[in-house]
Amino acid sequence: MSLENESQESEQSREENPLTETPKHGSSPESQLSAEAYEAGLAIDKIRKEIEKVIVGQVEVINFMIAALLTDGHVLLEGVPGIAKTLVSKLLAKCISVDFTRIQFTPDLMPTDIIGTTVFDMKRSEFHYKKGPIFSNVILIDEINRAPAKTQAALMEVMEEKQVSVDGRTYALAPPFFVVATQNPVEQEGTYKLPEAQLDRFIFKLVASYPSLKEEEIMLKKFKSDFYGNREDQINPVLSGEDLLKFRQVVEQVFIKDELITYIAQIVDRTRNNSDLYLGGSPRASLGILKASKALALMNGRGYVTPDDIKKAVFPVLNHRLILSYEREIEGVELKEVIESLMRKVEVPK
Repeated sequence: MSLENESQESEQSREENPLTETPKHGSSPESQLSAEAYEAGLAIDKIRKEIEKVIVGQVEVINFMIAALLTDGHVLLEGVPGIAKTLVSKLLAKCISVDFTRIQFTPDLMPTDIIGTTVFDMKRSEFHYKKGPIFSNVILIDEINRAPAKTQAALMEVMEEKQVSVDGRTYALAPPFFVVATQNPVEQEGTYKLPEAQLDRFIFKLVASYPSLKEEEIMLKKFKSDFYGNREDQINPVLSGEDLLKFRQVVEQVFIKDELITYIAQIVDRTRNNSDLYLGGSPRASLGILKASKALALMNGRGYVTPDDIKKAVFPVLNHRLILSYEREIEGVELKEVIESLMRKVEVPK
């Protein structure tokens, strides 16, 4: 590609996406985008474009999965069969030059099938630890609720502390470490509900929905001559694991006012003192909203957090952590209604 064409593409990209705006100078320090933030914005835009080579729609899901990557969080992706939950996870992994592992959860899967086990070496007459498939960078756990509780529990330590403890020894996982778990909310036969402690390990629970009529038409036209997924081979890595770790530090530096931190704390506190809820948000939920709002700010080309960033982050962070009271559940009240109601009662900082 010529330098002239590359320059034209760059100009077009800047017009289409605020992420690719050049860093601002002369503005307030908190609103100024650093060179690293500008670089992160370009990389995020490239990830979106690579995934869109195959996926039509699911914009919110893709954006929040990228946000989870930038905040060192994990994602629980829920949706009915056939709406590309597994595919979008695989494509996101292909955009990063790191190791990728897919683990299919089944009712007969054992904890040692995930974290590994100690085996006896006949030649050396000694035991040694054989690592399991969890020792990777991007992990896709398909149908996480198909495995029994003891297998799900094997993920507790590794998802939170990025390590595995076996026979009194601890084995650290190499960063970055990112888990995407899928589950089907419709078919419950032969499934095991995730406990609240396990759910709390995920920064987001995202719900993938059916495409619109227009999106489905575009998808059919795109794949009318590609029955066997050849488009997936066109996905190219756009950043390395080192780049991702660097961009995570950039997200940390995004500015947030003390008033907005108080706003986050008040929202989560209201979930703990609400007659409509049996279980409120944990401190990990507060941190999740803080991290997510910073990531969303950066993804929108800003070096500072706004109340809208926080509002956008609240539901994906809280929807799997809160439990409705028995009375509200019987009445058929939706959790989203309760969250929206309590947020209206918290004054938004100006």
